[in-house]
Amino acid sequence: MSSLNRPIEIAGCIVKPGERKTIHVDLARLYTNTHLDLDIEVIHGRRSGPTLMVCAAIHGDELNGVEICRQLLKYKSLHRIAGTLIIVPVVNIFGFIQQSRYLPDRRDLNRCFPGSEKGSLASRIAYIFRTQILSHCTHVLDLHTGAIHRSNMPQIRANLDNPIAKEMANAFGAPVIIDSKLRDGSLRQCADEAGISLILYEAGEALRFDDRAIRGGIRGVLNVVRYLKMLPQLKKTKKALTPVVANSSAWIRTNSDGVFRSVVSVGQRVSRGQQMGIVASPFGTHEEEVIAPNSGIIIGQNNIPVVNEGDALYHLARFEASSLAAEKQVERITEEIEAQQMPEDSEFGYI
Repeated sequence: MSSLNRPIEIAGCIVKPGERKTIHVDLARLYTNTHLDLDIEVIHGRRSGPTLMVCAAIHGDELNGVEICRQLLKYKSLHRIAGTLIIVPVVNIFGFIQQSRYLPDRRDLNRCFPGSEKGSLASRIAYIFRTQILSHCTHVLDLHTGAIHRSNMPQIRANLDNPIAKEMANAFGAPVIIDSKLRDGSLRQCADEAGISLILYEAGEALRFDDRAIRGGIRGVLNVVRYLKMLPQLKKTKKALTPVVANSSAWIRTNSDGVFRSVVSVGQRVSRGQQMGIVASPFGTHEEEVIAPNSGIIIGQNNIPVVNEGDALYHLARFEASSLAAEKQVERITEEIEAQQMPEDSEFGYI
């Protein structure tokens, strides 16, 4: 049995065992001297356990994670957790207000960690986030979407050399896991260097809600919460499906300018040499085919029809097993996510 928890102090605020509290962290100010707060929800269990942070919108236009956090906060069963759950629905409040990926100085917050107390605006925000919130965590779920005009199928990105991150990735239950190396200045790198296990969920498109991505995200977060023994495991009626792990992935780029038309879609398997789309001149009949350089599954796709030479069109993942077997497993997991009744889940007392 878990031992009793102790009070925790986050951003100068004391949260007692069994207490749930919203904390407003003074982040920065607008030109008008209006305060901008970083709002975090802390659910501090009576029993000891891990400290899991779920955060979203580190890129301010990536909205699916915001909705995942909002819906998670409505689960009544969270008051029974062991350990501590920290939920940060909007990390980049500047970008969220402006519907932009970036901060006002055009910096990417997810390239500015660990930050500096006296650096740029992005660096200062990263510093506050790291020192006042991230430093309390043992595990992190970082929620993302594709960039603007790009759709990503639900996927987990993690450094699979980290055994705990690998287990979290498998427990989450997204259709695909990408073994993604750490990027300089990212929250993932910062967490890894601090000994904090972090996985990143990618699904959908910037500035758009995607119901499948949201449902899969809620399901996945709760799966990780149960894996960490913060909530009891559900009774299993059938064996859980195992996500497929991509051996590698790469973007396919266009060699010409023009209007782009796709004949395949996200989640679809393609074979080497298969036509995936065309790029055509808007002023004539000339067309250039976009051909799959190898077999794999499309995990990301450009959605804007007007393209320039060198633009990324498709993100193609390759697998050690056959792409056909991987596609079938992806389809099974996707169907399971879509069939799950999230809003009416009486197990969690959803409001």
